[in-house]
Formats: sequence, structure tokens, C-alpha cells
Amino acid sequence: MTQDKLKPSRSKQIFRIILLTGTIISLFYVPWIFIRIWLTPLPNNLQDHVEKATQYGFDGIILYVDQISSTSTGGEPEASASKTYVAGWHDKEAQIPTRPDALFKIASIGKLYDAVTIAKLVHKNLLELDKTIVDYFPELEGRIEYADSITLRMIVQHRSGIPNVTDVADFWNDPPSNRTEALQRILDLPADFEPGTEYAYSNTNYILLGLLVEKVTGGSMFEVIKEEILNPLNLSNTFQSLHEVDPDELMSGYYVGVGDLKSTDYGSMIATAEDVGIFLRALNDGTLFEPGEQEIYSSIYVYEHTGLIPGYQSIARYHKELDAVVIQFTNTTNFEGYEWTTSEILYNRAIKILKREAD
Repeated sequence: MTQDKLKPSRSKQIFRIILLTGTIISLFYVPWIFIRIWLTPLPNNLQDHVEKATQYGFDGIILYVDQISSTSTGGEPEASASKTYVAGWHDKEAQIPTRPDALFKIASIGKLYDAVTIAKLVHKNLLELDKTIVDYFPELEGRIEYADSITLRMIVQHRSGIPNVTDVADFWNDPPSNRTEALQRILDLPADFEPGTEYAYSNTNYILLGLLVEKVTGGSMFEVIKEEILNPLNLSNTFQSLHEVDPDELMSGYYVGVGDLKSTDYGSMIATAEDVGIFLRALNDGTLFEPGEQEIYSSIYVYEHTGLIPGYQSIARYHKELDAVVIQFTNTTNFEGYEWTTSEILYNRAIKILKREAD
């Protein structure tokens, strides 16, 4: 065999050694908690799954599943069946176990409700998607860069370029008390990009939407949400803020090294997992909308969401292949952010269990 014929084989060996070495090295940069979960066999059922979750750094977990898994003899889908699985602590200090009906800060999942409200107001001709910030708020010209070209559509879709207020210094240590105060914190800051050219998630966009709804309806965003969404769906366990709820009903939210942030107000909506699940199914199956509204909504926003604020993480998704709405609440966060990825991994494992059960 000639030397030339040996070269490809040696190259492959060297490549394999480099690949293996890189893989081994990379493992040292992956938090071991992730590897531990990945290597653990799937639990037998969802209850075992949520109990296992408390071993991965979460003080408490709520997993709500609403699924239509079969059809009747007449070929029509059966009524959906929902079940809530819980483990850990509702209140660790008081040693109160997690409750399936606990209230929870749903954070950015609330943006789904806001976007539905915008779609409904556009359908009523109270708002126009292609009007600009200056059209609605002339006083903001010169205070928000590109205000004369940022449209309502861009705001809903996070394509405005307006800086994210939660990234402003001291936001989490000194949260604003209302939308107007929150907006003041980003005025006169340079834009992140020219409107419509990029996507960047910005909570400021939805602060503006709240102020806009107040301006065109005379009521608060939540009052319109209640009229347009909550009342039609008979959702009585969804609230504007923690000031409207019994603190004992609200699940504690723990920030590692800081403690329970249940009483800290970051402006989050609060709801039970069941209420979020009922809303999400109505959003996805279209029963939430009047004729013509869903087409508007589909053109501006998504049908699932996650939420994250200190102490609280949430995931709300509909899985078409399973005809299942799955909501997950976990009540522990930290500086490193490992809990968020862990939460996503656990959520995906819950979906795998559901798929296995469906086979």
C-alpha cells in the first residue's frame, strides 16, 4: 500500500480524535444538571415526572394537561379531559405542598392576551395596524427614535427597535409602579435598530400597547381583556396583578440566594394553570374569536408563549399532533439562568411521555 493511499485513512482518524476531544471538552462547559436529566430514563408517568423535577432545583412545579385523545363511535372528537400534576412546595417556609389550583405570575404569557385584544380592537376599527406611534402619541415624537415610522404592527411583533425597559439599569431592583413610569425609563434612548429591519423582544412594546388601549377605549388593557376574553370564556381565576389576589392563593416564587419574591410587583398578570390552559385552547382552536378576528391575529402574533420573571417561569403551548394544551409552571430562578433551560428540558420530556402514552 502506498503512502498516498494511507493519507485519507489517517485524516479520518485525526478528524475522529479531534471530534472526540472537542466533545469531551464541551461536556465541561455544559452544566451537569442538563446532562443528568438527559441521561435519566423517562419516568413511567407524568406524576413521577413532576416529582422528579423537584430534584433538579425547583421548589415547586405545576403541569396542566388538557387533551383530546380519542373520538367517539360517531367520529366526533370527545370532550377534552384535563388533569393537573403537582410536586414540591406552594410555600416552602410554611411547608405548604404545591396546589393544582394555585395562582401564579404568568409574566410574558400575558402578551398573548394583549395581542388578542389588539386584534379585536383592530377588527372593531378602533385601531389601525399601519398607523404609527406619532399618530397615536404625538407627544412621543422626538422622545422615541423613529416614532414617526414605528407602526402598531411592528410594536406587536417586536420589530420596533425600541429598547427593552427590563434591560435598563436597576429595573428589577426598583421596578416601575405603572406603565407611564416604565415608559419614562426608555425615553430619549437610541433605538436598537431601524424599525422593521430586525426582531428583538422588548417589553417596552407591550407597555406602549397598554397605554394605547387605555387611550382608545377609556379603560385599562385588563378591563378590555376581561370583557373580550375572560368573561366569554368564564375565566374567574385570572387577575391583573398581585394586588387583586389573596397572597395565600399565590404560589411562592424563589430567587436563589434572595428568597421568596411573591410580594414583589413586576406588573405580571396572575392566573391558575387551568385558566391559562382554557384560554390557550380557545386561542388555538379559534373559538376565542369572532368572524374576521383570527385572520388579523394570525397576521400579527404567535399562538404560544413562555414567561419569566424573578421567581417564576412558565410555558404555554398547544401540541397539534397530540391535540393537547400543556402548561408548565416552575417557581425557582437564579442568576446563572440554568433553571430556564432545565425547565424547557423538563417540559419537552413531559411531551415525550404524552407521546409515548398516545402510541
